[in-house]
Amino acid sequence: MPVVLVEKQTPQITVLTLNRPERRNALTIELMTDLISAIEEAAADPKQRILILRGAGKAFCTGLDLEAAADSSKAHATAESVARMLLALAETRLITIATVHGAAVAGGAGVMSACDFVIAAERTKIGYPEVRRGLVAGLVMTFLRRQLRERDLRELLLASELIDAKRAQEIGLVNRVVPPGELEATAQTIATAILQGAPGAVTSSKRLLEELWSSSVADDVALALRHHMEARESEEAKEGIAAFLEKRPPKWVR
Repeated sequence: MPVVLVEKQTPQITVLTLNRPERRNALTIELMTDLISAIEEAAADPKQRILILRGAGKAFCTGLDLEAAADSSKAHATAESVARMLLALAETRLITIATVHGAAVAGGAGVMSACDFVIAAERTKIGYPEVRRGLVAGLVMTFLRRQLRERDLRELLLASELIDAKRAQEIGLVNRVVPPGELEATAQTIATAILQGAPGAVTSSKRLLEELWSSSVADDVALALRHHMEARESEEAKEGIAAFLEKRPPKWVR
């Protein structure tokens, strides 16, 4: 079974579904590689204008598969895959709409944050608990700093508690909160509105929004990747990931 399902919904809209429901769509190198390929393939079709991203099963995405992340020999490859995936989402000419439900946590919330629009189902839990695993949410921070007030950003990253969809909307992390059964219809409503705009003008507007920042997403991701890897290779990360997998509190060295 493919870990990313691709559906050309119309000549202008592609729907991508993260398809590891048994692992709550946790990110592996295979899934991220397939997602990047699917994004690039959709963007290569000149008729395509919109990408809708969703997750199969009970959750959108719960972040990096920490069982795989426990293998230190794959730390660099995994981190680089995350960086490439987020860049693929952020830099595609397509307008991206994330429809999230259940949970969007850590790298899963990062995937969401890299999209142009986010629609969340009521009671979805969203958060960035990386510091509780001895990690740094560096790659995700690239996007959050563009979207949130500094006070809210510090609360999300340093207190690292999960918030509900309503709170996420209040701080600007998601665009809309709807009942679970209305996710697809709301995505279609937004897509229809986008398609009323001239294709070139919409693409140029998205590109200009990026270029108005003092530093590019690519430069920020490169800097963030360095900080992320420093944390990934630390003793704290080894203990944090082990504690998570063993379902126990981490034993931080003071």
